[in-house]
Amino acid sequence: MNINLTLFAQAITFAAFIWFTVKFVWPPLLRAIESRQKTIAEGLAAAEQGKKSLEVSNKQAEETVRQSRDRAAEILAQAEKRAAELIEEAKLAAKEESGREKAAAKAEIDQEVARAREQLRDQVAMLAVAGAEKILRREVDAKAHAELLGSIKGQL
Repeated sequence: MNINLTLFAQAITFAAFIWFTVKFVWPPLLRAIESRQKTIAEGLAAAEQGKKSLEVSNKQAEETVRQSRDRAAEILAQAEKRAAELIEEAKLAAKEESGREKAAAKAEIDQEVARAREQLRDQVAMLAVAGAEKILRREVDAKAHAELLGSIKGQL
């Protein structure tokens, strides 16, 4: 019956080994496992938070790019509008300048016409006096001559 006693001794030794393991070995192993699980869980949570943060950052970047494109398009539209306004202003200024030059040229032409008319009146008056003098074949004094020229100028 030594087998029973041996079996019984092995069972007691095994029970002592289990008790020793549960009392002294198992708690540090559990703490290490829990610590490792906690570290892994924190890492996964941080990775998930980083992923969410990346998504938010991407959305913000897309929004910023969209706003920048909208602003650039708006600035471009304003620049095109201002260019069109400047062209219209230049056209109006050119028309006004053209009108002023036309008016000045017309005034100058009118002055030349008036001068030419005055010269023509003087020449016609002199020719009339010369013709009348030849017809009358007499001498007209200077005062009468001047009066005659004045009256002829007035009639023309």
